[in-house]
Amino acid sequence: MIIGGGVIGLSIARELRKRKAGKITVLDRGKPGHEASWAAAGILAPQAEADRIDDFFRLCSASRDLYPKFSAELLDETGIDIELDKSGTLYLAFSDNDVTDLRKRFEWQRSAGLEVSKRAAKECRELEPLISKDVLEGLLFPNDWQVDNRRLIVALTEFARRNDIEVVEQTKVEKIVLEDQRITRVQTSGGVNFSADAAVLATGAWTSLIKIGEIPLALEVKPIRGQMICFKLPDRQLTRVIYSPRGYLVPRSDGRVLAGATVEDVGFNTHTTDAGIASLRKVASEVSPLFDLMEPVDQWAGLRPHAPGGQPTIGRMPDVENLFVATAHYRNGILLAPLTANWIADLIAEDRLSEFLPSFTPQTVRSGGKAM
Repeated sequence: MIIGGGVIGLSIARELRKRKAGKITVLDRGKPGHEASWAAAGILAPQAEADRIDDFFRLCSASRDLYPKFSAELLDETGIDIELDKSGTLYLAFSDNDVTDLRKRFEWQRSAGLEVSKRAAKECRELEPLISKDVLEGLLFPNDWQVDNRRLIVALTEFARRNDIEVVEQTKVEKIVLEDQRITRVQTSGGVNFSADAAVLATGAWTSLIKIGEIPLALEVKPIRGQMICFKLPDRQLTRVIYSPRGYLVPRSDGRVLAGATVEDVGFNTHTTDAGIASLRKVASEVSPLFDLMEPVDQWAGLRPHAPGGQPTIGRMPDVENLFVATAHYRNGILLAPLTANWIADLIAEDRLSEFLPSFTPQTVRSGGKAM
C-alpha cells in the first residue's frame, strides 16, 4: 500500500509494478497528483540550485540522469509524452551582487568538472533575444532540463489504470495500526480500514499528521507554500528555463510561460495573494520586457513538504519492519521521483539498500545527519 498519490507515490507504484509486486493500492487524501506535484514547475536543475557537491547534489544529479529513460518508457507504456526538454537552463545576473554570486557558482562548478559556461551579456541575448537589456552576464547549464509535470502526473495515472494499480481518491489516512511491530492495516478518517502487508508513506506536506497507533509519526515535515503564475504567448518565444536570483521562468511548448515561485511558511494555506502575484510579475518583468504589461492567465499555489535541512527522507522506518517513507522532497519532488521510486522498490522487492541512500534514511535524519 502507498499512502499519498503525488508524483512520488505514483512513481513508486509504477516501479513496484515493474518489479512484479502483488496487489498495489494507492490512497490519496484528494485527487492524486493535484497538490504539490500539479503546482510545480517541472524544473530538473541540480546545478542551477546547488552551492556545493554533497550527497544531496549527487542524489539530484543521479535522478536527473534517469529522466531520458523514464520519459521514453512512459511514452511507450502510456502513449503520453511528458515533454522532457533538454534545452538547458540560463542563469542571469542583473546587479553587481548577482554577478558576484554567479561567478562564485561558476568557479566551484568548473573546478568540480561540471558542465557550465559563463556568458557575457551579449551572448546571453544571442541565446535568448527577448530577455532584458539590463542583463550583465549569465551562466548556461546545458544539463539542467525541464519536464511538463502535469503531463507526468497524467502519464503515471494512466500507467496505474492500465496496470491494475488500485487508486483510491478522497481517502484521508489518519492512523497506521501495528501488531508485533508490523503494519496490519491503515485507518481512514471515514472509518474505513485497509489491510496492508507493507506501506509506504509518500504523504508530502501532511506526513507529520500521520499517527502510528496513537503516537504521531516521528518525522518533522511542514508545508511551505509556493505561489506560481502563468502567462500565455502566441507561441514559444523563450527557448529554455531562465533563472535569476529572485525566481525563474519556464517556457512550455504551447506558449505558456510559468513564473515562480514564492517561499512562504503559512501552514496549510493554498490561497494566492496579491503580494505574491505582484512579486512573481516583478520576477518575470526583470527577465524580459515581454511581461511588463502582460496579465497572467492563471495563478495557483502548492504546499512543498519541507523538513529541517531541506533534504528528503527515504527508507525504512525504524522499529517497523514493513513501513517505508518517501517524503520531504521540498522543491525537488519532480526531479527526485524516478530515483526515489527505484530506491523504495529496491528495499521492498529486494531488501537492498542503494549506494548512498543511508544519507537520507529516517535514522540519519533523526540523528542530525549522522548514519546510525
